[in-house]
Amino acid sequence: MSGKLDLFDDGSGSGRSRAAAAKTAAHEPKAKASSKSPVGGTPGEAGYTASAIEVLEGLEPVRRRPGMYIGGTDEKALHHLFAEVIDNAMDEAVAGHASVITVELEDGGFLSVTDNGRGIPIDPHPKFPKKSALEVIMTTLHAGGKFDSKVYETSGGLHGVGVSVVNALSELCEVEVARGQQLYKQVFSRGIAQGPVENCGRIANRRGTKVRFKPDHQIFGKAAHFQPGRLFRMARSKAYLFGGVEIRWSCEPKLVAGTDVPSQASFRFPGGLRDYLAREIEGKNTVVEQIFSGKIEKDGGHGSLEWAVSWLGEGEDGFTHSYCNTIPTPEGGTHEQGLRQALLRGLRDHAERINQSKRVANITADDVMLTAAGMLSVFIREPEFQGQTKDKLATAEATRIVENSMRDAFDHWLAAAPSQALRLIDWAVERADDRLRRRAEKEVQRKTAVRKLRLPGKLADCSAAGTKGSEIFIVEGDSAGGSAKQARNRSNQAILPLRGKILNVASATRDKMNANQQLQDLLQALGCGSGSHYREEDLRYDRVIIMTDADVDGAHIASLLITFFYQQMPRLIDQGHLYLAVPPLYRLTYGGKTLYAQDDRHKDKLLATAFKGKTNVEIGRFKGLGEMMPAQLKETTMDPSKRILLRVVVESEERLDTNAAVERLMGNKPEARFNFIQERAAFAEDLVDL
Repeated sequence: MSGKLDLFDDGSGSGRSRAAAAKTAAHEPKAKASSKSPVGGTPGEAGYTASAIEVLEGLEPVRRRPGMYIGGTDEKALHHLFAEVIDNAMDEAVAGHASVITVELEDGGFLSVTDNGRGIPIDPHPKFPKKSALEVIMTTLHAGGKFDSKVYETSGGLHGVGVSVVNALSELCEVEVARGQQLYKQVFSRGIAQGPVENCGRIANRRGTKVRFKPDHQIFGKAAHFQPGRLFRMARSKAYLFGGVEIRWSCEPKLVAGTDVPSQASFRFPGGLRDYLAREIEGKNTVVEQIFSGKIEKDGGHGSLEWAVSWLGEGEDGFTHSYCNTIPTPEGGTHEQGLRQALLRGLRDHAERINQSKRVANITADDVMLTAAGMLSVFIREPEFQGQTKDKLATAEATRIVENSMRDAFDHWLAAAPSQALRLIDWAVERADDRLRRRAEKEVQRKTAVRKLRLPGKLADCSAAGTKGSEIFIVEGDSAGGSAKQARNRSNQAILPLRGKILNVASATRDKMNANQQLQDLLQALGCGSGSHYREEDLRYDRVIIMTDADVDGAHIASLLITFFYQQMPRLIDQGHLYLAVPPLYRLTYGGKTLYAQDDRHKDKLLATAFKGKTNVEIGRFKGLGEMMPAQLKETTMDPSKRILLRVVVESEERLDTNAAVERLMGNKPEARFNFIQERAAFAEDLVDL
């Protein structure tokens, strides 16, 4: 086997994958051992000499293996090039040397980033006297001013590969440096200088660095086109992270035509992360009125941080956007761990001060952060990241810095607004209760894999393995449950008897709901969770049928159950799973003919039509489902070919009215129900007359 070995191949030392080697070996003739082999004559070794070892120099490793430096060659990796360049400009701003950064996207695919900082040095480099410092920085890996903390107290570019990688992966890269009232320029193509630094003459009203580059289509292919919206958002986020900088955005108008991205904009946010978070959660329901925010600056920037946190309401997903030295860390890291610990311990300490420590005994950092909307930015000297793309911070000291700095501020914030703090404690306790309930549900599911499920309450489950076509009847009382169990089709109909009236969840606390055995039995039987943790795919039945007596008490129980499903499982209703059974109230018999009537009006209609002229019709009134024979219950209420089912539907355009009606009729304000009854007193009198 002859040929060169790429040291940046798969790291196995063979220069190619084992699968490829095996495939090649299967098709190549076996070589005979040569007595001239320098290593003793093993087949194939004769061609494997020092000349087969290839040493990649300069920026060639970047072009051969771009994924090692920017994570790939897709759209995300392409925009990482912009991040590397603007991070250098931000380092100048954070160090106090630049106040304005300009980002410009041109029609031809060129992107430029300009700052008014000190400008990259252009004098000869001591180790490479024939090259300027500018050329060394642009063409040499691990070259830059970030290794020496005397140059930058805090910085984002620490590996010395950022701008050189951009240069290597660009079809064309132009760098202009305004320094000492002189303008210098150098041009590169695919990492190679096209000539020395050129002095373009005197320029008195400009300073700083401009990097203009166009990604190489040979590397990125069809992905080699910047998305204006993505660049716009990245640039704006940088301005939020450092209030002392103004970022100006400019884009060819036709590139943003038909979008909400402006062609010209300027960003400067003195409010920093507080402004950022307020914009992100605008219009969303929040648990607390005020944003918990703060900023601590330390000498030299080492250990400085800024934060902003709020908590979103039911149905909203939380998020945490963290940064280190203005570098986004989407995978979090040690600084986020410090944030979590500060909020958890602060909330527990406050609960202890107000004698509610028992309530928060079970809460965890996950409970506190589940719906938290957080922004965190830290500035530390020489941070350690996992990977070249800096997605996760690994500096252990960051946890201590963030936690110690935020704890006192959070304590003061909670003490200053006790009602707000109590709402936050209640919210965290609810999240903990939900978590513990889900864990109990998962434990039940896990047990079913190894032994028969221990059914909740008195549930008589069906034998069908799948969900499709299965039904669960929720009935009131053991007597009705006994009749229903005999009347059901065991293959696809399950029966869950409930004892009496269930809890009215519209006016109950979370603690009461968790302590109510009937609700817990119902949740366990359905298996799909509730609230924001409802899981459609885990619902064990296709139809959930409320089957109560055809009288006032039965209607009340049905109302309580519908309220529970509406407030705790609205998606179950939206997906069309909830039904009401329509059992008869009367049985009418004459001779060998028997008919059933749902109510008084239906009874009178049958007497006037089906039994017209008959004076001795036997009329029996069912006091409840428990009095019906199983055969009668099956025939009238449970047999799909004969029964009547009413599906519970809430139209989207009527949801606000429905919310108001549920709150008025089922809430904890009895005066609202009293007013409702008074408003409809005439209607009730009409029913009595009927």
